[in-house]
Amino acid sequence: MNETYARMFSQMMESSQEMLRAFNPALEGMKVAGFDKMFPTMPADIMEMWFGKTFNREGLDAKTRLLVTLAGLTVLGAQAEPQVKLTVRHALEAGASEREIAEVIWQMSMFGGLPAMQKALELAQSVFDEKKEAKG
Repeated sequence: MNETYARMFSQMMESSQEMLRAFNPALEGMKVAGFDKMFPTMPADIMEMWFGKTFNREGLDAKTRLLVTLAGLTVLGAQAEPQVKLTVRHALEAGASEREIAEVIWQMSMFGGLPAMQKALELAQSVFDEKKEAKG
């Protein structure tokens, strides 16, 4: 990360924390459980604008970027449950199929181990099931 990007990222994080405190000071001590339910899934065009074009205008599209993010989160195992679920929701919205998501998670078994893969698959399946229930 170059110095300019690091400074921008730091400023963005400080600004986000200030906004969070302004919206609801009680969130500073918030437990992570249920975090993924607090934020709705962004529409695909907003994800493409933010994840696909803002940080890397000529690089990865939003779907690919989210699948790469999911790979990294999978390797972290149970440390990132809300983030895995949120990323799966966003990846689906960005056009990833359930099969593509499962393949990315499976691929990470070589790097994060079978327990990390199993946990991520369980979390992804719970998102798939929620989405099917919501459709009726």
